[in-house]
Amino acid sequence: MIALDDTDRAILRALSADAGLSAGELGRRLGLSQPAAWRRVKRLEEAGVLAGRKLVLDLPALGFGVTVFLGIKLAIKGRISFEDFERAVRAIPEVQVVQHVLGRFDYRLRVTARDITDFERVLRRRIMTLPGVGQIEANVMLSEERRPGPLG
Repeated sequence: MIALDDTDRAILRALSADAGLSAGELGRRLGLSQPAAWRRVKRLEEAGVLAGRKLVLDLPALGFGVTVFLGIKLAIKGRISFEDFERAVRAIPEVQVVQHVLGRFDYRLRVTARDITDFERVLRRRIMTLPGVGQIEANVMLSEERRPGPLG
């Protein structure tokens, strides 16, 4: 656990909004020199607070207009069926997120598709044929608001 000061939190907020900021630009925004900003970012990376930077793709601009959240309950449970399901679901490119959860379902999936017809194809040919799949519940995303997180 690392102690974060106000400058560290400001760096994390800035990088959460734009992970591509250079140390120079980060320093200008926060009133730090480029080397000071770089040292702070490096310290946050070494402490594991910054675990990587990612690019967020605009899926509708790429032709993927439908996002569906699936709740999956496995029919047969056990170490082997969980491993088999996870291995198989990771091979489906339309599945963007796989969450093993506690509650009504065993897994929550975030699936992207070009349109509802494309989603139906993915559901019938790929999701429903996964090992151990029992019950499936689908929720189509209507809109999404990205939030900055707990530091925002």
